[in-house]
Amino acid sequence: MSFSHFNQQGHGQMINVSEKDITTRKAVAQAVITPNQETYLAILNQKLKKGDVLAVAQIGGIMAVKKTSELIPMAHPLILNGINIEYEMSDENHSIRIICTVRCEGKTGVEMEALTGASVCALTIYDMAKSMDPSMRIDQIFLLEKEGGKSKHYGRDEN
Repeated sequence: MSFSHFNQQGHGQMINVSEKDITTRKAVAQAVITPNQETYLAILNQKLKKGDVLAVAQIGGIMAVKKTSELIPMAHPLILNGINIEYEMSDENHSIRIICTVRCEGKTGVEMEALTGASVCALTIYDMAKSMDPSMRIDQIFLLEKEGGKSKHYGRDEN
């Protein structure tokens, strides 16, 4: 198997997608941030001095999706059709699961955009709450699903 992001000399390249068909594409990625219980409750009840952490983080994640091609060296700039960031709160684990869904019609997928959005959303939560809990953990960053393109559909097997 060869990697398409390397040319014949072994140097990095942005792959040429000019021959690919435009298809509807979607990617869904997640990240999980786990603060301590006190910080989790402060975030949930909007008790941090910096304001509504989840609303600000959602905007941060959306902004990151739009800037992905500036952050990831070989990512193509894309015209995006939609970005959605949702949260699943776990009172039991005092964790916040971030789910970022990105859609476009294009010649290349939006996996990197979804992963970037989920990651930066988690980082924004960390930034806003770090004075209260610098031990927060960010993990479980991965692609959940993708649709469109040559490979059609991918759904992560949770087993």
